[in-house]
Amino acid sequence: MRMPPLPEPSPEVTEEWLRQRNAGGVLPRPAGVIEIRDYDPAWPEMFAAHEKRLRAALGPAALLVEHVGSTSVPGLAAKPRIDIDVIVADPADEPAYLPALEAAGYVLRVREPDWYEHRCLHGFDPTANVHVFGPDCDEFLRHVIFRDWLRDHPADRERYAAEKRRIAAAGVTFMAEYAAQKSGVVIDTLRKAGLTVSNEEKRA
Repeated sequence: MRMPPLPEPSPEVTEEWLRQRNAGGVLPRPAGVIEIRDYDPAWPEMFAAHEKRLRAALGPAALLVEHVGSTSVPGLAAKPRIDIDVIVADPADEPAYLPALEAAGYVLRVREPDWYEHRCLHGFDPTANVHVFGPDCDEFLRHVIFRDWLRDHPADRERYAAEKRRIAAAGVTFMAEYAAQKSGVVIDTLRKAGLTVSNEEKRA
């Protein structure tokens, strides 16, 4: 696996920023109380149920379906929502995959043409975030590297869990703020895993 560059720090989360990215320009609902649970051994089974549904819906259009995020790391506390990365040939070509996902019960929530053409859909029973990326996408590679590092490094796993609990206890208005506030620890952990800034960023 190639090493992608470190991600840039998360931008400021504002209502306008959220409206631009939320499908339909609708402001997402407030985050409410963020629940961080101890690791649940059932989470891999929940992913497997979604993987089966996603592959049945997409067929060969699903180049890869990968369990990522905190629920993919044994022993890591997490929100009870399964994060899944789906790789398709071209995320911008929504007719090639979106109708099939919607027919399978997934709902488009986020469209980000300026960020790897990322799309995010919500799935249910159990709840899930389905992230659609293209082949060899930097962000997908970072997800896998971060997951695998935390699986093998208990101290960093516990540090990440503590940061998530701290942010959840402090409270946020929107879920995107929760993700943004974690970015410092995520970037530091990816740096430990060997990621560096890109050559373009070094020259800037």
